[in-house]
Amino acid sequence: MASSTSEQKKPVVHVEFTKGFNGFDKVILRQSRGISAEIYLYGAHVTSWRNELGEELLFVSNKAMFKPPRAIRGGIPLCFPQFSNFGSLEAHGFARNRVWIVDPEPPPLPTSSPNKASVDLLLKPSEDDLKIWSHSFEFRLRITLSPGGDLTLTSRIRNIDSKPFSFTFAYHTYFSVSDISEVRVEGLETLDYLDNMKNRERFTEQGDAVTFEGEIDKIYLSTPTKIAILDHERKRTFVLRKDGLPDAVVWNPWDKKAKAMADFGDDEYKHMLCVEAAAIEKPITLKPGEEWRGRQELSAVGSSYCSGQLDPRKVLMGG
Repeated sequence: MASSTSEQKKPVVHVEFTKGFNGFDKVILRQSRGISAEIYLYGAHVTSWRNELGEELLFVSNKAMFKPPRAIRGGIPLCFPQFSNFGSLEAHGFARNRVWIVDPEPPPLPTSSPNKASVDLLLKPSEDDLKIWSHSFEFRLRITLSPGGDLTLTSRIRNIDSKPFSFTFAYHTYFSVSDISEVRVEGLETLDYLDNMKNRERFTEQGDAVTFEGEIDKIYLSTPTKIAILDHERKRTFVLRKDGLPDAVVWNPWDKKAKAMADFGDDEYKHMLCVEAAAIEKPITLKPGEEWRGRQELSAVGSSYCSGQLDPRKVLMGG
């Protein structure tokens, strides 16, 4: 048995398998100082991400239905193999309302991250899935929580079919914010976007930041690898870093659409914002045996972080 001294020196890294709402299986990742994340195997869906103060950083609706076939409203749903409802499948695809398994053969962990708490999940298509989307694939998802509280989702999608297939994808992240009218998103200024409220017509962002005075549903194109979401009232900035995901969706339903959603509170739009790392404009195409990788890393930092650190030229240089 290890001595109490050595136990005290070790960081608290813990992965717990337990039950959540309606008896669904869920995984809790824990770090020291109360940092945690919760993931439901239903949808491989992150439903909680807490910092060292115990503050919830993700929004989940009080009316969310943890009941198939409906996806969980909030957290981080996975949109695959289709984003939105522009294709033949159900809106946002089916990955977010299937039961995943813990991956029996996960990719090796990088040697540089021994103190990260992580779980590896796997989705393969069922016979029913193949009837609606006739492509064989393996979708591996690694969710990692660092000692500092950063939350990383890494998706690997492999074509194990005999023919190519294409898909669109998004990490549909719902951030918890104090008041949507006090929030600004930096890093998307001057970029082109497709407006989902205008049949995906193309426009160019004119503001020096994205701010919110009504419903918004836009797909920003050729976005930088870093985007900042500034919450002035909470003096908090979320930093979203991404790889393999050129687009970014910004969505808030505002009052009328909020009232029309059965699994969303009438006034909850004031306290959430979706900023989603995505690949939508140009679908990903995989030949047989090929694998695609898309990664999203989330951090919550003090509000001194601003767009000055998001200079596109520095981003392109890895800064």
